[in-house]
Amino acid sequence: MKLIHLSDLHLGKRLREYSLIDDQKHILSQIIDIVKDEKPHGVIIAGDVYDKSVPSAEAVEVFDDFLYSLSRTETETFIISGNHDSPERIAFGGRLMNRSGVHLSPVYDGTITKLPLTDEHGTVYVYMLPFVRPADVRRYYPEAEIASYTDAVRTAVENAEFDESARNIIITHQFVTGASRCDSEDKSVGGTDNVDGSVFEKFDYTALGHIHSPQNVGNEKIRYCGTPLKYSFSEAMHKKSVTVAELNEKGSLTVREIQFKPLRDMRIIRGSFEELVSSEKTDDYIKAVLTDEEEIPDAIGRLRFTYPNILELEYDNRRTRGGAEGFSVGTAEESDPLEIFMEFYEKQNNKPMSTEQEEIIKAVIEELKEDKA
Repeated sequence: MKLIHLSDLHLGKRLREYSLIDDQKHILSQIIDIVKDEKPHGVIIAGDVYDKSVPSAEAVEVFDDFLYSLSRTETETFIISGNHDSPERIAFGGRLMNRSGVHLSPVYDGTITKLPLTDEHGTVYVYMLPFVRPADVRRYYPEAEIASYTDAVRTAVENAEFDESARNIIITHQFVTGASRCDSEDKSVGGTDNVDGSVFEKFDYTALGHIHSPQNVGNEKIRYCGTPLKYSFSEAMHKKSVTVAELNEKGSLTVREIQFKPLRDMRIIRGSFEELVSSEKTDDYIKAVLTDEEEIPDAIGRLRFTYPNILELEYDNRRTRGGAEGFSVGTAEESDPLEIFMEFYEKQNNKPMSTEQEEIIKAVIEELKEDKA
């Protein structure tokens, strides 16, 4: 049983003022090519289809085209809603789409949708559990003690029909304790959304969405496939891929990755302004870190000629690495204003004032004294 595992498409996402829709179309086209080459039994999309619960018309159109292309490969497709999605919108038309091999998880109603796939080793049951919060599950099991996300998911799983002799897969969208997060993911205070991986122990494969970097959690049976694109500079070093999971007889699982080739990469570049502005032009999404000691006037505007998709600019120099911690002015009676300002400047910028700067401050102080007099 071969399965293509995807998640977190975040269709319609924007970075600053830049739309990623062309980048997403490019990746979705690669996914279709991978499905045609690999010929899997099923394609899994483990939530966060869209970036917003009310997606743009353009994002919906892109996903519609993608589903149509998937259906033409005659591959069964399983889709659940994530925390960014509206479960009602994802579920819309699900009963009609079932006929085309596209299976959309309904809104959670106390049961988990269970669908069969067959191969030469028998039946594989696919359980589709959309993103749920404790209140979503507590509504249907008021007698259960549900105080946490772990309690909620465990209750949902324990109340599902289960055949332990068969191979069983669950698709869900939660944060499993121990996974590594990045800046582009939603975070809860104190890890209150954590789900203990033990709740998925009886499944032969847990296809997770929510975390943006591909990784196993504990073992390869519990896996995040990651996003198909980089969605923040905290992901700049990630290698984005699709996960291919293969289950033969019960207890046999192999997992591998097929890397994507993005339309535009997302990179962090570093150097002096002159070094960066004279580099080769690129359409990649760029965060520039300037090492110049003095700020460059309109640096990001001037760099845009070389990097038209520059998104962020920051400095890394003696000033930004230091600060004014520990600075104290003492009492006004015993402190000279010029000395105070010179000390503050050096603390803030990690270098003393120049003679020219010192003369300017002297003149300002004298002018203020005259105005006060």
